[in-house]
Amino acid sequence: MQVITTAQQTTDSGWTWTQTAALIVPCIALFGAYLTYTLSQRAVRRESRAKTFAEALATVEEYLEMPYRIRRRSESSPAVRQQLTDEVSGLLARMAFHQAWLQIEASAVAGPYSALVATARAEAGAQMSLAWQHPRSPPKAG
Repeated sequence: MQVITTAQQTTDSGWTWTQTAALIVPCIALFGAYLTYTLSQRAVRRESRAKTFAEALATVEEYLEMPYRIRRRSESSPAVRQQLTDEVSGLLARMAFHQAWLQIEASAVAGPYSALVATARAEAGAQMSLAWQHPRSPPKAG
């Protein structure tokens, strides 16, 4: 009985290590390209999500600043009152949009964001009502 080594079997069958390497190298390259694409897509999604979270928080911050804007309005004309009321309405719509988006895309933070919005509406809403009732206080010079 003759013992044939692995190298001899490979050579005898016509398949060489060069051919094996020629198959393995492109497979490794494809896997590397796939891994790079997957990681870059994950980073893009993470960045987009962070930007949307920041926009959601900025909307709440803008809403919280509205009592000061109302108090410091340039005049008490109907046009100015309408403009400020439209801004408040737009902010409420944006906060509702962000609440819905978070409920769909990031349910783990949807509850805390809803609590933040509810608190902001309660606090700033009461302050806005008071600001409308008082005469305007223009910004201080210098």
